[in-house]
Order: sequence, then structure tokens, then C-alpha cells
Amino acid sequence: MARILRPRGNKGEVAVELLTDFPERLTKLQEVFLGRVQGELAAAKFVGAFDASEPTPIGVKSCWLSQNHRGQGVFHFAGVNSINDAEKFRALDVLLPFEQRVSLPAGQYFVADLIGCAVFEVACGTPAAASSSCSMATAPQLLGTVRDVQFPGEGESVRGTPLLEVDPGQGELLIPLAEDICKRIDTVARRIEVVLPEGLRDLNLG
Repeated sequence: MARILRPRGNKGEVAVELLTDFPERLTKLQEVFLGRVQGELAAAKFVGAFDASEPTPIGVKSCWLSQNHRGQGVFHFAGVNSINDAEKFRALDVLLPFEQRVSLPAGQYFVADLIGCAVFEVACGTPAAASSSCSMATAPQLLGTVRDVQFPGEGESVRGTPLLEVDPGQGELLIPLAEDICKRIDTVARRIEVVLPEGLRDLNLG
């Protein structure tokens, strides 16, 4: 939901980077969990009384969205009343249990659900007619797995198309998360099928 950046003020508040498309929801929470998301645990350390590898619940006294810094908010956690107390939470993530996630409209996905999905290149999308010359018998080719999602232009007034950061084993492959490229996304099956524009793979890996 958010990542703690630094202490803010002298009463124990912390500034956070917002990582949710529903920031207003944060202002209504009475409890959150602090820890590190999966994939970052290798760099995590014990921070004060918090084991970064195990999300720990903490009460929320207040939370508001920053009017001066776009994409940021401020949390004041229960029992945190000084800069020294707040410093213990630097770089931790503000988390919620999966069962508390909002329901997304069709065609929208949580980043956490995309990470780890296997990405396959298919010869073409679903044929528009039976007479399509594209052979659906062509076996999909595994390109790699999604290790992250990039958001070009984040924090600016105009955002670019999100990019799937795919690990092909060597190097990195960035695939636009666009309907004309990502033809099928099945987060339950952990599978994404794509049709790559000509030259995209060479542009990334070359």
C-alpha cells in the first residue's frame, strides 16, 4: 500500500510513498502491517522491535494525504511519539492482508498478482475469424517470469503505459502492459500470453 520514506515532524509521524491506486482508503484504516514485500527480504534487516521478514500489526492513530508532495502521505502509528521512534520504520512497507484488498474491475490487476507470472509469446492473438491465416498450433515460447512492474511517468501529470519487467534468464525484457500486446492474463494460472511487436525483443536484449 505504501513505503515509509523517513520521519516527518517531531511527534512520531512518518512520510510514505503511496503505492496504491486507492490512497483515500489509507485515511480510514485503524490497523496496518509493517514489513517487507516478498522479493526484498534478502535486503531486509531487523528494524527496532520489528522483524522485517515477518509483517507485524500496528495501530494507526491518523493518516492523511500530503497536499505539498504528490504521491505521498503521512502516517502516525500508535505508540510512536518521537523522531527516534519513527526512524525505526524507515524503508518498511505498509501492508494489508490479501483478504482486505479491493475488488478490481475487469482488465485491472494488482502488481503482486502479476509478479511471478510466466510470460509466453504466442504467434498471434485470438483469431477474429475462422479463416485467419495464423496457426494456433504454434507452441507458445516461454520468455521468462515477471519480476516487477514499472510505471513510467509516475508522480507526473501524465503516466506512460506500465511495463512488465520480465526476467528471461539473461538481461531484462520490458513488455508494455497493453491490450494489443498482452493478449491473455490469467493470474490464477500464473500465465500471461503476449504478442510482441517486431523488434521489441531485440531492442530490450540487444
